[in-house]
Amino acid sequence: MTSVKDFRVEQPASEDDLGRGAFVFTDDYSVFDWGKMPDRIPDKGASLCSMGAFNFELLEDAGISTHYRGVVDDGDVVALQDATSPPWEMAIDLTQVPDLPVDGRDYDYDAYHADAGENYLVPLEIVFRNEVPVGSSLRSRTDPEDHGLAYDAWPDEAVDLAEPVVEFSTKYERSDRYLSREEADAIAGVASVDDLERVARDVNDVVTEQAASQGLTHEDGKIECLYYQGEIRVADVVGTFDENRFSYEGTQLSKEVIRQYHKRTQPDWVRAVADAKAAAKERDEADWKALCDVDPQPLDDEVVEIARDMYAAGTNAYTGLELFDAPPLSSAVGKVRRLDNQ
Repeated sequence: MTSVKDFRVEQPASEDDLGRGAFVFTDDYSVFDWGKMPDRIPDKGASLCSMGAFNFELLEDAGISTHYRGVVDDGDVVALQDATSPPWEMAIDLTQVPDLPVDGRDYDYDAYHADAGENYLVPLEIVFRNEVPVGSSLRSRTDPEDHGLAYDAWPDEAVDLAEPVVEFSTKYERSDRYLSREEADAIAGVASVDDLERVARDVNDVVTEQAASQGLTHEDGKIECLYYQGEIRVADVVGTFDENRFSYEGTQLSKEVIRQYHKRTQPDWVRAVADAKAAAKERDEADWKALCDVDPQPLDDEVVEIARDMYAAGTNAYTGLELFDAPPLSSAVGKVRRLDNQ
């Protein structure tokens, strides 16, 4: 399904009914829309599955509808607390995902919705931001004054927002692009962007509260949703270190650590990716990766180990469960800090 998790269909969805299936998480990772990178991070897949399952169960307890059914443990679908080991598989309800025709860089969303009916995955990502950390794309697209902030330019540290900002971006296009509310409304089909925003804000509240209860700061994140017979349900995976950005005592605790490390240590590749995306846009082509003439290089073993401990220790801390054999979060974050200074 994606570069970091696989997808198993047990019963396909139809125009009238949800299906059943599962996400199978892997230890692969992706940055800058590249897809599968040369390395694998041990325990990353189980970390994302466990943290996602924990959050889905929090959302259900809060009355927020989701597609989550449980985690798969020795063939059985159970609650996270009943799993005998950190799970790799998450059982979910399935919806329809119609084909999205593309001509150059023009995507035919009318065709997508003609086949979708009232049971489909909304082809949007709904992004919420509580802070504007270093590395946030909001810094390149807006000015501080757009958000009521008293700065002439973005400072070199994270900035708190008085109220969460909610934005919409594309999901299935080869390069993500942020949308106006009117564009998002058209792409969402019969699903209401007002309802999508409301659900995103509710999810943000739940994740932010849980993070704070464990000494973490929830900076930003995103959700995906399905629409089924008039109801919006949270889909994909929620509130993990890949979908969201967290910090601990001012240190980043998310995939952003790896992204920023690549910026510092492989600037030629990062620049080549940006140039390829720009060239594809100029040529009106969707496949920017075919225009990139530089490949990413593997990480040092030490960096892979730091990333592993960040995911494992972070999941233990966020959930309050001892799921992984990992150092205390303070130790894992200390290594991340030293990595940031390399």
